[in-house]
Amino acid sequence: MKKASGVKLKIAIVTDSTSYLTEKQYEQHSIYKLPLSVVVDNTAYVEEVDIGNEEFFKKINSMEALPTSSQPTTGQIITLFDELAKDYDAIISIHLSSGISGTYDNVVSVATMMGNIAIYPFDSELSCAAQGYYALEAARLAENGCTVEEIFQVFSNMRKTMKAYFLVDDLNHLVRGGRLSNGSALIGSLLKIKPILFFENKQIVVFEKIRTTKKALKRIEQLLTEDLSVGYPIVATIIQCNAEEQAAIWGKQLKENYPTVRFETSYFGPVIGTHLGEGALGMTWVEDQTKIETVLIKKQSR
Repeated sequence: MKKASGVKLKIAIVTDSTSYLTEKQYEQHSIYKLPLSVVVDNTAYVEEVDIGNEEFFKKINSMEALPTSSQPTTGQIITLFDELAKDYDAIISIHLSSGISGTYDNVVSVATMMGNIAIYPFDSELSCAAQGYYALEAARLAENGCTVEEIFQVFSNMRKTMKAYFLVDDLNHLVRGGRLSNGSALIGSLLKIKPILFFENKQIVVFEKIRTTKKALKRIEQLLTEDLSVGYPIVATIIQCNAEEQAAIWGKQLKENYPTVRFETSYFGPVIGTHLGEGALGMTWVEDQTKIETVLIKKQSR
């Protein structure tokens, strides 16, 4: 893997499909996608290519055994990176937490093998829209001529304010899939509780045990309020797993209660939905980098 220190390179931004960015975002920001797959009845489907959310949940609702997920193969990664090497000097590759998938580790392995382009893997330590924040910000910075080191410094700053909380209808999905830390020990005590989950040390763990969905959502709002009280601008994303109506109701309330927050919407796609199950809801937020930049430009122009 080539190294570059402080040198301005033409940088490609790659993320895997679990960022769940829109096609418009991929195209508008020139972000490249490494897709993960779900395996249903021994057939592998590339998420958002071979199968979408609606079809996926129709299939699994009639199944007794849960589907599984699979990471991009080494061959798929090399093929994409070789193609990017024709037009770029470096790649920043942003992935879901290495604590729940081997995707990041596989990219690290590929990076040590390739000599035709500098590859910089980044472990988001979480997934979905939170992971997508990193990809979108990296693309914006790369477009503005920032170096790899400058982009990773912004990542470091973002990690300090990045929060992601979610709740599921059925904890068994996470336990059976092995994605909930200490899940087997917890399941018995959580049958009548709606736990708030989050990522800690790259693993999905229980943040708090709450009695009802309504109270759990209110607790997430309280956590958002606490961060807003610090005084920095926030962008937040409401995420749902085949629960659009419930997410829309919650989103409407949030926009009324928090007018200073820039709210967006996203979803848990087939790969993450495999482990969370239908009905999962969550919210992630981070310091709004676009507002920070606007303030800095205004100060500099005075």
